[in-house]
Amino acid sequence: MAHRHDDILEATRDFSADGDRRAHGFAAFARLQYGGLLSFLRRRTANEEDARDATQESLMRLMRYRDTETEAAWRPLLYRIAINVVGEQYRRGSARQRSHHVPIDDLELMSDEPTQEDLVVHAQQEALLRQALLSLPPRWRQVYLLSRMEGMTYAQIAVHCGISVKTVEKHMTNALAALFDRVGSGASDAS
Repeated sequence: MAHRHDDILEATRDFSADGDRRAHGFAAFARLQYGGLLSFLRRRTANEEDARDATQESLMRLMRYRDTETEAAWRPLLYRIAINVVGEQYRRGSARQRSHHVPIDDLELMSDEPTQEDLVVHAQQEALLRQALLSLPPRWRQVYLLSRMEGMTYAQIAVHCGISVKTVEKHMTNALAALFDRVGSGASDAS
């Protein structure tokens, strides 16, 4: 639509060149109303360009009525036309937005939550680890669980079990190697 203010005035000048008093009056009316109408439409449109387009379109449409309506009727008619033009802009904009609509039915949405498959795999890994832990000698299992489950340091485990730190290190190394053999690399990370 992108009419310029000068386009409207030029169109009204073409008619006023014939010496028609109403056409000349309409040109003066259009110049007088332009600023107020633009301000009115700025409050009703999404941006400046839409307001300017609606202003120009409204004045152009009003030209159709300049010979059939009295000059007193032009201003109310202009604002009624302007409101209709804004409504049309809105509907066209809504239609454009609908055409850019992307249905989410076809999109694969990502979630931070684990999938059912991940939960099943995790449960299977836990079952394997539990079974592997139960197969360890009791002291290795105790040292491993105190370290990984209770978060105790080797020194604390040594005091708790009444053994040396070196023995704790040996039991932990043996427990990790046995778990790795039975379950794989996930066992050393398990907590």
